Amino acid sequence: MKEKRHSTCLASRKAVVAGWILVALWAGFIFFMSANTGDGLNDGTGIVSQIYRALHEFQAALLGPDVDVVSSAAHFCEYAVFGALWANALRHHMPLRRAVALGIACVSLYGVTDEFHQLFVEGRMCDPVDWLVDTLGAALGALLAALLLRRLAHSRRPPRA
Repeated sequence: MKEKRHSTCLASRKAVVAGWILVALWAGFIFFMSANTGDGLNDGTGIVSQIYRALHEFQAALLGPDVDVVSSAAHFCEYAVFGALWANALRHHMPLRRAVALGIACVSLYGVTDEFHQLFVEGRMCDPVDWLVDTLGAALGALLAALLLRRLAHSRRPPRA
């Protein structure tokens, strides 16, 4: 029995560390993306630049050249992932509801720092609407993570006799 508890505790520690490593890596990814100028994404040759250009071409054909939905969608998606990662990492330290709420708050605060960072990047700007989109994405991501985590927890419970 003691051996089983030790292996469960070790697996739990690994999950905690992995969760926080993913949060840190995703924060770095967001920082990296915010440090890129719009020109860098438009003129680059990498996969991100190719996807960015393809989405902008599709958007221009569908909505016209003056509409920029791609940027807001990118913010929303990257912060939805960030919200899910934060909720997952925090759930090891507190009840899931509190982890979701605190995760959304932390990601929203990171969104503020991200917008501030963009003040110093040529071709980028600080936009409160982007912060709002970031926060909404974080909320959706954290809530979806909570639903998934609850579902997983229920499916792992042994059936009642």
